Amino acid sequence: MARTVIEGSEHWARREGADLYLWRKRQKGLRAAKGTVLLAHGSSMASTPSFDLQVKGRSDTSLMDHLARSGFDVWCVDFEGYGRSTKDRPVHAGIERGADDLLAAAKAIRRVSGARDFMLYGISSGALRAALFAQRNPRLVRRLVLDAFVWTGEGSPTLAERRKRFAGVAPESRRPVNPAFVESIFTRDHPGTAEKQIVQAFARAVCELDDSIPNGTYIDMCERLPLVEPEKICVPVLITRGEFDGIASFEDILEFFRRLPNPDKQIAVMPGIAHASLQEKNRMIVFHHIERFFGQPGSVYKG
Repeated sequence: MARTVIEGSEHWARREGADLYLWRKRQKGLRAAKGTVLLAHGSSMASTPSFDLQVKGRSDTSLMDHLARSGFDVWCVDFEGYGRSTKDRPVHAGIERGADDLLAAAKAIRRVSGARDFMLYGISSGALRAALFAQRNPRLVRRLVLDAFVWTGEGSPTLAERRKRFAGVAPESRRPVNPAFVESIFTRDHPGTAEKQIVQAFARAVCELDDSIPNGTYIDMCERLPLVEPEKICVPVLITRGEFDGIASFEDILEFFRRLPNPDKQIAVMPGIAHASLQEKNRMIVFHHIERFFGQPGSVYKG
């Protein structure tokens, strides 16, 4: 049997004077993809460390490779202020700007690939960006996965601490990022959920691209929630929540789930996982849920 070869390529989108970096992974020679996937990263790191982490001697650390091996055409975007995208403008790089960046990315991807709609995944503040994008652009979204998602912020100990630290901080400001900070993401909720080798590789990858990151999404999540209206998200939705997540409370996402109008909706609780699911020991659980939901057949009978 021939070995599956995954190839990557760089692309760019432009929005209101900002250049947005796009990274694509797919099977070499694949003629018809199962669907086009667009991935939305969180507040503290760019897209390629989040979704295409490469660790020497490991083949299980890249969500993009995993989905590409399954036959999807997989894309991620660096939001403005992160990674290889424009990051020298004093803008509020918050949730709403991120949703607009996703629209610019989607338009660019459609021009390149001919995709009609997208399988959309977002993690943490990326889930908020993805949810707002789906609310605004339902015809562009076939299925939506919200991981480490927070709706109102009620019952979140992590957000309660952030409100103290970021009170009065300017929305267009930035904060430094270093390996120690990145590594702390994996100990704040429940130490032991991630392997040291993976965490260190992830921290290096994040800090190779950024030495500072925008405060916009932190401020939005501390001061402006809720930013999405579940009643207006009409696409199929899967919510994935780690057992030890310190941001997304069960009560918060259960009420959000209850209000979603589409009957094609699911919640998956992931054991042994905290907030940063994609780099933790049990990451194959979230990989599986994403692949399964994106590959779910459409409804024939709708009542």
